[in-house]
Amino acid sequence: MDTVNRQIAGGGVTEAQWSASPWLQTLTVGSPAALFGDARRLVVVSPHPDDEVLACGGLMVLAQHSGLALTVISVTDGEACYPDQPAWTPERLRAARAAELDKALRCLGLASAERLSWHIDDGVVTASETWIAGQLADVLQADDLVLAPWRFDGHPDHEAVARACVQACATRGAALKEYPVWGWHWLDPQVAPTAWVPATRYVLDDAIVARKHEAIRQFVTQTGAVQGLDCDPILPAAVLQRFERNYEVLIG
Repeated sequence: MDTVNRQIAGGGVTEAQWSASPWLQTLTVGSPAALFGDARRLVVVSPHPDDEVLACGGLMVLAQHSGLALTVISVTDGEACYPDQPAWTPERLRAARAAELDKALRCLGLASAERLSWHIDDGVVTASETWIAGQLADVLQADDLVLAPWRFDGHPDHEAVARACVQACATRGAALKEYPVWGWHWLDPQVAPTAWVPATRYVLDDAIVARKHEAIRQFVTQTGAVQGLDCDPILPAAVLQRFERNYEVLIG
């Protein structure tokens, strides 16, 4: 994947295109019991507040239902998403995005989850990759299951966090699975069978899907449901469709 142009631009691959993918529609369906196995805790590492809910909010609920403890780690505060918007300064966004994640976790029934915020500067995570790997290794235990961004997700912050997670999990002997976020945007569905190997789909029931939809709606700065935002939002409806499905996909 290193030679592929992983560019996040334009409208990206539509949900209709993904829905038409025979590979995705026949992807192996996994069970929570098989995924969680003997793990005692699920650790979800998120480059920015919202990535964890978009990609694996349903799986976090399933982990709680399975009796696992949950730790949610926000590597950055997501403060650099609108650099040209004077009404939405980095300082304002730091507070807003943290509050949005709090509300989203409450919607999912996960208000009691352990929260760690590392406040790495948004957009330049690569410079702190070694620190993140060491910090995460200090947090992890061998019986943890870690969910990390896909290592080729296309966003440099996501990829740096992914590499750090790979290193930390190897150090501690923790299990690791990866979740795509921006991969859904740029990856050709015909290439997905070779890019995402192995991949597993986890089905969410209607109640969890409804909770997740409500949780996603809490990220108002990202969906554009706020005043003073004079540009396209990070998460327009076409992007949100990829995360409003009744299933989630993990790689590894």
